[in-house]
Parts: sequence; structure tokens; C-alpha cells
Amino acid sequence: MIDMRRLTVAILLLSGCAALQTLGIVPLRISDPGDRPAELRLVGLSGAALRLWARVENPNRFGVTLRDVVGEVFIADAEAVAANFPLGVPLAAAQDTIIPFDIAIRFDNLPGLARVVRAAVTGNALPYRLEGSFGVEAGNLGSPRFGPMTLLRGEIRVR
Repeated sequence: MIDMRRLTVAILLLSGCAALQTLGIVPLRISDPGDRPAELRLVGLSGAALRLWARVENPNRFGVTLRDVVGEVFIADAEAVAANFPLGVPLAAAQDTIIPFDIAIRFDNLPGLARVVRAAVTGNALPYRLEGSFGVEAGNLGSPRFGPMTLLRGEIRVR
């Protein structure tokens, strides 16, 4: 004989799990905006300033706040620098925005400096990628972290 109380509890739990999955947080989409190239400006003899642009899209049906992005920037496939961007960028449901990531680089922290100097002299672009993770604030749904993953990829123009 079937215990109706257990069957009812099982049905409620299963339907509750399905409802929770539909309320889940979909990761933000971070991509190269295409119309704003990354730039590396030489600053004196000891370093450079790197600006990466990112389009951040919220595919969720509710607003979230992009709390931070943490990772490493690789330039010309050489490990470059750690990057930590405390952001606090609010994104409404289905909204996207373009934000800059500014990074100060000391030349003694940048392997492959010869490639950067050569690119600055010749005007060639350097490939880059930002590997890392990001955190969001989603109110009652919590503060999940997504990654590690490749967040951005593109080319840097040296100025």
C-alpha cells in the first residue's frame, strides 16, 4: 500500500527543486565589445597602463550586481599580472553595459618585455586574454562566484 503522506512530500520536494532550478542564477556573459580596443600605454621607463574594455550582459530575469572580477592577464601568451577589480556594477534584468578594466603593469613583473617594446615600435598588436572568475550579488539568491574561465580575449594596441 502506498503511504499518501510520503508520496505527497516527495511530489512537493520534486516540484520545489524544479522551481528552484528555474530561479537559479545564470552566469553573466563577459565579452570584448568590439568597438573599443584594448590599449597598452607605456608610462615612463618602469611600466605601462593597460585598459581592457568588456561588455557585461545579465541574461537573468532579475537584477544582479557584478561584485568583482579576479584573475590574471596574459599578454602574448606570457604570464603577466594579477588583476583584481572590485566593481559593484548593478545590472538590471537583461541589461548589458560596457566597463573598463584598468591595470598598472611594472615592467619587472611582465615577462616577454621585448615583445611589448617591439610591438610599440612597429605598431603591431599583441594578443591578450584575461583568465579568472567573477562574483555577483543576487539578493536573496546569494552571492555566487563563477569561474575560473577565460573572461576576455583580444588584441592590445601599444601606444
